[in-house]
Amino acid sequence: MKSNLLPIAKEGWNYIGYSLLATVIFTTLDLGILAFFALVLAIFFIFVFRNPERELPRFEVNSVICPVDGTVLAIDEIDDAEYAYKVTIDNSYLDVSLLRAPVSGTVYSMYKENGTRLNLDSSLSEKLNENATIVFEDSNSNRLKVSHMLKQSFSGIEIDSIKSQSMLQTSRYGVMVNGMTTIYLPQNFRLNIAVANELKASQSLIGYFS
Repeated sequence: MKSNLLPIAKEGWNYIGYSLLATVIFTTLDLGILAFFALVLAIFFIFVFRNPERELPRFEVNSVICPVDGTVLAIDEIDDAEYAYKVTIDNSYLDVSLLRAPVSGTVYSMYKENGTRLNLDSSLSEKLNENATIVFEDSNSNRLKVSHMLKQSFSGIEIDSIKSQSMLQTSRYGVMVNGMTTIYLPQNFRLNIAVANELKASQSLIGYFS
């Protein structure tokens, strides 16, 4: 993922390929309506798994960028021994699905749990839905935790990183189609965002470690 410079994320190739194959088969069988829907589905997958190259802003040292495209739903103070704030970001089918490293440093820990893809209105979604949690540590030993949880989605969370792996800020580390991301930040963090802000992975500044 980190070195994939193609316009489509590799996780989407099978979806697009099978849709295009179905288009050819239905066209050959003179099943025009099915061929049309298969082609529309292929275009949908191309859109969902698009992999845009973006200009990378030069932020100050100790900066944290957004790891995912989406809208800020909530910013809360929490009572936790390690983290003081959490930022909740909603990612939809209209947003780019690629995930990008929020800091330069290492993957301190990584955990992924397979599960269901229930609508978040369900009281069971938080316990049962597929999720992944990654803790990043920068060169100054500052840590932040990023948790991804699927909503209703046709594709699972794909994480292309391992524990202790070194990563540069903005590096691609996975894909999540239609999910919720929660970023946990320590007390020594200065936020630079507000509720309802539209954020872009690798381009939007979350804030700074002080």
